[in-house]
Amino acid sequence: QVQLVESGGGLVQPGGSLKLSCAASRTIVNIGAMGWYRQAPGKEREVVATITDIGTTTYADSVKGRFTISRVNAKNTVYLQMNSLKPEDTAVYYCAAKIYTGGRGWSDYWGQGTQVTVSS
Repeated sequence: QVQLVESGGGLVQPGGSLKLSCAASRTIVNIGAMGWYRQAPGKEREVVATITDIGTTTYADSVKGRFTISRVNAKNTVYLQMNSLKPEDTAVYYCAAKIYTGGRGWSDYWGQGTQVTVSS
């Protein structure tokens, strides 16, 4: 059973930084695109940033220049460095990945979510 385990959320003041991590629970040979999404109270889940298996990245306009997504394939891990955080960044952040397994082929997997709160 594949699981994505997130860490790094918490409470931070406006202008501060946090780094989120998300690791697959076991050794996986084929991981495709990975990404971070977020959902604020009363709002729909939205994409924050994505990264392909060869490192091509995309960002939501609201986080460009402040957030950086990266991955270490050897560790099956994706990161989200968040700088210059704003109160409107407050949300539950989820990581997601396209993973190939023998039983399911290519499928989308999601982490359990980690809370990020930006407040003074």
